[in-house]
Order: sequence, then C-alpha cells, then structure tokens
Amino acid sequence: MSLEQTALALVAPRKGILAADESTPTIKKRFDQIGVESSEDTRRFYREMLFTTDHCEDFISGAILYDETLRQSAADGTPLVKLLENRGIVPGIKVDAGAKDLAGAPGEKITEGLDGLRDRLIEYHGLGARFAKWRAVIAIGDGLPSEYCLAANAHALARYAALCVEQGLVPIVEPEILMDGTHTIETSYAVTERTLTLVFGELLAQRVPLEQILLKPNMVLSGYECPQQASVREVAEQTVRCFRRVVPAAVPGIVFLSGGQSDEAATAHLNEMNRIGGFPWQLSFSYGRALQQPALKAWGGKPENKTAAQQAFFHRAKMNGAARSGDYDDAMEQAA
Repeated sequence: MSLEQTALALVAPRKGILAADESTPTIKKRFDQIGVESSEDTRRFYREMLFTTDHCEDFISGAILYDETLRQSAADGTPLVKLLENRGIVPGIKVDAGAKDLAGAPGEKITEGLDGLRDRLIEYHGLGARFAKWRAVIAIGDGLPSEYCLAANAHALARYAALCVEQGLVPIVEPEILMDGTHTIETSYAVTERTLTLVFGELLAQRVPLEQILLKPNMVLSGYECPQQASVREVAEQTVRCFRRVVPAAVPGIVFLSGGQSDEAATAHLNEMNRIGGFPWQLSFSYGRALQQPALKAWGGKPENKTAAQQAFFHRAKMNGAARSGDYDDAMEQAA
C-alpha cells in the first residue's frame, strides 16, 4: 500500500489504533498495579492476548508496538507482527527515545531519538512496521509552555516525520499537551492551538506531505485539578473548534490520545465530536490505557482469566468503534 492508503486504512470507519507501545519501565508500573511480575514472557503473553482477541480487527485498524514486541513471537512461534497482519491489523512502532529535560528550560521536556533514526526506520520497516509514532510532551504551568519549548518540539516532530516518509512509514505526529494542573479549558485551547500552529508550520517547512501523516493530539480539556470541569459537550465543541482552525484538510485523520481520561470519558468525548461532524478529516482514537485498563484488571496475570480479559478489551474496542460514528451511549455500557 502507498503511504496515503495506509494512513486511510488506519482511520477506516468504525476503527482506531491500539497503542500497545509502553516502554519496559512503563508496563512494569502497569503490571505492578495488578501484582504481576514484568518479564519478557509476561509482556509477550499479555500483548499476544490482546492481539488474538476474537474479532478485535472489526474495531482495531492498527497497533503501535514497542521495540521488544516488534521482535517477539507468539507462543506457537508466529511472529507477533505476522499475527497482526493475518487479522488485517497494521503493525506500527514507537521510535522516539523518550522526553528528557530541555536545556535552559526548567520544567519543560524535549523528545530525543533523532540520532540514528534513519537506520532504525530501515530496520523497523524490514521487520514489518508500516507506521511509526513520536510523542512530544508539553506542560502547562506558571509561564509554561515557553515558545522555545514549543518550537524545539515542533522542529523535532517534523524531522522525525520527514524521515518516516522517506523510509516508507506513515508518521503519527503526537504533540501532547498534558492536562495535569488547575488550568481552565480556555488555557488548554490556547496552548493546543499555538502548539499545532507551530507543528504544522514545521511540517510544511520540512516538506512533509500532509496526506501521508496522521495527527495524534490531546483533546481540549480542563486541567484535571481544575475546580470547574468542562462538560462532555463543551470539550467536544472546543476541541472541534480548535482543530478546524489549525489542522489542514489534507490530513487524513486525527487519532486522539486518551491521556489520563477514564475509559468511558475518552469514549464519550470522541463520540460527541463525531456527533457534531462536518470536518474534512476522520476523527478516531489511538488509545493505550483507555483500551487496555479493563483487560489488564480482568487478567490479573492469571492464564485462566484470559477469556475475561479479551472480552473486556473487545468491549472497549467496540464502544470506541461506535463513538467513531457518534453512535455510542451509556446504555451500551450498561447492556454489557
């Protein structure tokens, strides 16, 4: 498939992306919460369990993998990449090296990993990856974010995206505005708008074809500690308004991250946006915790709980699939 075709396949109707690219330290934290030792075997079992869920491909178009997972094989010896491909799920890969302190900017981060990226992308393409992801982290606080931080991260995102296109992988561009803090939804809107304006400016300056990328942003939310929390409708309206102003129509799709939202809140917000409708791009999801958390709890590290865990994962995938067309409602949760 061409890059345009792959991007469109990832935002096909009713479908979205599973973010299963937690680093080894991050997945250890998830496993610690349920009292499971994080080992190569337990990580492989858990991810294979998700990938082999019956009919998950009805609602999951792609899966972002971590380096270890891209190289692993299932219990029967089938490479996990092949297992996904056999279900029509596009394999992807996280390629950044994480957010590190930005020199000269206390409290702010820059994502590293550009050194040697071209060679890593060549290897990842050979291993079966067909899209990639790079996450930038933007904090809101007293005097933050700075223009310096926004410009540095926008530049790095565009350099990454240009290299991906060169090597035949669809770049998922992820500038995440963190919602930790007491800031209002108006502040979230302003920072999101400014960030995306700079990101798309850099993408164009660095000759990245927008038809060949996907955007993975935050929703426009109230800070999680803000006393006045915006309603589901207000979040949807503010998010759609912001993105209509700054996201070019050439972009095939926007695949939202869930951030620290609850499972059902992430679904409800996406659903309400799609009910508003009338935008030039597909509005979809690329969720990690908001898809996985119920399955993780149901599994608890016990092989005998595999079926229950897969049912929990399938349910969340199905709910988000419904939200893609604005057909989700609370009754669907209760019925399950």
